[in-house]
Amino acid sequence: MGMQIPVNHLNQIKVLPTSLSSISACMHSLNSQLMLKLNHGTQRIQIRNEVIVLGSSLHWNSKTHETIRRNRGVRTAASANSVSPPHWDSWRPDKVASVPSLSDVVWPSAGAFLAMAILGKIDQILLPKGISVTIAPLGAVCAVLFATPTSPAARKYNMFMAQIGCAAIGVMAFSLFGSGWLARSTALAASIAFMIYTRCTHPPAASLPILFIDGAKLHRLNFWYAFFPGATGCILLCLIQGMVVYLKENFKF
Repeated sequence: MGMQIPVNHLNQIKVLPTSLSSISACMHSLNSQLMLKLNHGTQRIQIRNEVIVLGSSLHWNSKTHETIRRNRGVRTAASANSVSPPHWDSWRPDKVASVPSLSDVVWPSAGAFLAMAILGKIDQILLPKGISVTIAPLGAVCAVLFATPTSPAARKYNMFMAQIGCAAIGVMAFSLFGSGWLARSTALAASIAFMIYTRCTHPPAASLPILFIDGAKLHRLNFWYAFFPGATGCILLCLIQGMVVYLKENFKF
């Protein structure tokens, strides 16, 4: 004998649980308009006069699509396997609830301008020593910190761990293989493996090894390159990020 469970709000059912007991618990609080008939032997669900066979593990079959008409509307129940985004969806901008306000555009841009201006001034001070703190990866760091401050790449652990680790890997690769394609390939592969293993993914840091290998002026820094200019510049950018976030939250227009 099957067990009948009343369901009222079908739109609340996204993905079915993987066991009969969890289905019963999930559906117990819902009141009836449609009846789900669970047959323990054949493991099937009957929705009104339609029967969907789920199989031994109670998962939706990837080819199973059930269109349910309710309140003159159409609702589609499909498995999580078949609800993958189209291949070309990654070529489109993210769907957001509203267009960014003017302040959401101005403050991050102003923060990036201020960061590069301060770094440029520091470069002028360090010019007699022949070193520079302004490097291309810091521009990418500005975009991460100011435009997407809540993203995983903007986490301080991710940023500093990746900046220091990847820079050190670049120095080691140059010491072992010299300047060439083998050093660049090895350094980049090792940097990505390092970020994945230590869970500190920070995309701008992946360019630090290649920058060191190809930058003759940086070779004399040796392993100091792990701390300067990448990690050192990030300290300044973190301070500016705090200002940008504060302005975005408190001065909207």
